[in-house]
Amino acid sequence: MASCGLPTCALRHLHEDCPLRLFGSYTALATPFDEQSQLDMDAWVRMVEAQRSGGSAGIVVGGSTGEGQALEEAELAQLLNVALRYAGNMTVIAGTGHSSTRKTILQTQFARQHGAQAALVVTPPYVRPTQQGLYRHYIEVAERGGLPVILYNVPARTGCDLQPSTVARLAEVESIVGIKEANVAEERLSALLPMVSSRFSLLSGDDATAAQSILAGAQGVVSVASNILPATFRRLCDHALAGNADLVAARMNALMPLLSFLGVESNPIPLKALLASKGLGSDVPRLPLTKLSAEHRLTMEAMLPTLVALEFSAAAELAALSV
Repeated sequence: MASCGLPTCALRHLHEDCPLRLFGSYTALATPFDEQSQLDMDAWVRMVEAQRSGGSAGIVVGGSTGEGQALEEAELAQLLNVALRYAGNMTVIAGTGHSSTRKTILQTQFARQHGAQAALVVTPPYVRPTQQGLYRHYIEVAERGGLPVILYNVPARTGCDLQPSTVARLAEVESIVGIKEANVAEERLSALLPMVSSRFSLLSGDDATAAQSILAGAQGVVSVASNILPATFRRLCDHALAGNADLVAARMNALMPLLSFLGVESNPIPLKALLASKGLGSDVPRLPLTKLSAEHRLTMEAMLPTLVALEFSAAAELAALSV
């Protein structure tokens, strides 16, 4: 797999002599269920293998896109164990955030016991802590969880906003290695970019603006759409990291119908419908989420040939680079 000029360790497992460095396209994997709402492990293996062959730098297991709050501990363990078996050189990240600091620490320790190489820790939802509360929360998880921590700020879902001043304090902590930022305001990006260092990365948490963020200085994206188009997002990140603005603009224009569709209902409802169309699990999430409304299915079906063509083209580019 071509490295697109990045340090080898940036896309590899965490080793003692190679600290975790986040670059490129990471996929927040959906969790496939069968018609009885049980884990579809055959689909899971195929999804992990598709990410590996598509050149993704890593995967997030049991995050919000993966319906992590609806998973039992034994299910998360099974997903992590199988993902590690098929991930190859991808970094396997577990979603471990809860409203309670204690539960977040325990979930992070549990993920470490089952082989996760980092924890994506969302700001505590619903409870609306102060900035000092958020600081103390992340310090406790970083010190006691046993994994490198990636901060995750998504105010629209959690009801609290991790401010840049707090991120700056947390970025000094050795075991906090980056942030997934889903606040798309330009001033937020401008405030966070000076914190980027050799050990602290800025990843976009918004597919529609990720490429522009990378062109501006971010290191990558944690993507939903790359569940469907892993090679396409890998190449998008390659071009953005290389500063190829014209190529990035053309590729983003081709991606906009998919990105718009993924937002017609709550994530991961549209995504699971697309995955089901590829034979990857049922299109029915676990309650309280429901299957995609019938009114959106014609839109989905109409875009499928274009998605196949986009991914075929990107996969061919990756193959050519590896020769």
